[in-house]
Amino acid sequence: MGKFKHFLGIDVSKEYFDAVVILDENKQNAIHNQFINDYKGIQGLRKWLKEQGATCEDTFVCLEHTGMYGKLIIKYLISFKFDISVEMSLKIIRSIGVQRGKNDKVDAERIAYYAMKNVDEAVLYKAPRKEVDKIRNLLSLREKLVVTKASLLRNVKELKSFDLEVAKLSEKLQNNTIKGIDLDLKSIEKQLDKIINEDENLSKIFKITTSISGIGKVTALFLICFTNEFTIYSTPRQLACYAGVVPFEHTSGKSVRSKPKVHYMANKKLKKQLHMCALSAITSDPELRIYYNRKVEEGKSKMLVINNVRNKLVHRLCACIRENKMFEKKQVA
Repeated sequence: MGKFKHFLGIDVSKEYFDAVVILDENKQNAIHNQFINDYKGIQGLRKWLKEQGATCEDTFVCLEHTGMYGKLIIKYLISFKFDISVEMSLKIIRSIGVQRGKNDKVDAERIAYYAMKNVDEAVLYKAPRKEVDKIRNLLSLREKLVVTKASLLRNVKELKSFDLEVAKLSEKLQNNTIKGIDLDLKSIEKQLDKIINEDENLSKIFKITTSISGIGKVTALFLICFTNEFTIYSTPRQLACYAGVVPFEHTSGKSVRSKPKVHYMANKKLKKQLHMCALSAITSDPELRIYYNRKVEEGKSKMLVINNVRNKLVHRLCACIRENKMFEKKQVA
């Protein structure tokens, strides 16, 4: 990416964002400005960059991943033809060593420096399609409703052990709320089905993903969202690492000899979904059931074997997506 001369770092918050541009690859030549986090602010950023002589052709942009707060900026900068990288804050912090002090201006400058230092290894951000964004938002809403419903039901169950009369009153009062949540959940399911069925690519990926033993509808949709329709991760190991199902060695000399463990930096939500998929696959897939029983009989930890099954599911999935075909169970004698 040697075409870039200028490097823009953006630190985003809810109401505004700080921008620092490093001009002519000179860390000492860094200029700061702050803008409101709306369309006018983004237009102001574009005008300010032009004043500094930084155009979309020679300026590389880097932002921290901040969820919804950065969506507007990313959307318009992409429409303005800027090349963008969206990185985890922890990755940026660790790459630039020991730092002292912190404020929005300093953070933006550090992001700009990170962009300049790592531009050759940077992965350009590819915005998900509108349909994938809809799925992600619906899944997020679904999760909140499921948690709310479970909390209400659990509260009544616990009350029954201490005060039956109060428990019955609570159950009666929240009955309409539970019914309303159930109706909303059904509506969300219908919307998700509609989006999948009306989009050719999503429908194809969804059918391939759910053809694999143990992987259900919700997990398939999470995978589609987190991998941006399987365009982000080029190998099964990359996806398995992201999902936190690959154990890593932890040794040093003769004194440090820990067992291989999965890394804590993983997508916990996807890891949890794959865990449930593995448990289901062990029950429904003869090949994986035989594998699980054999390894447990050999003395392997059950949790270790389940993690191996999760890893196998990821490899099966990536192979099917790569070859564009449905998964076929092996016939086990």
